[in-house]
Amino acid sequence: MDFSSHSILWILVIGLVVGAIAKLLMPGKDPGGCIITILLGIAGAFVASYLGQALGWYQPGQPAGFIGSVVGAMILLLLYRFLFRRGA
Repeated sequence: MDFSSHSILWILVIGLVVGAIAKLLMPGKDPGGCIITILLGIAGAFVASYLGQALGWYQPGQPAGFIGSVVGAMILLLLYRFLFRRGA
């Protein structure tokens, strides 16, 4: 997987927005708060980019689309909630 500095910057910016949108689409208490949700959004954008490139949906170096990034962030947020529940 080959990311240029421009595509990494784009993934970070989209990830910030995607983290906020994932939080809005999946309301409820998160064990890590808003900062963790934004970091999961950034990670979701990277995961969606990597998987999209591996599946041939995106060209090498091309970041994931907005919807793919939101789905990636929501999956990571769901996994995070499952693994790090409060009071567990």
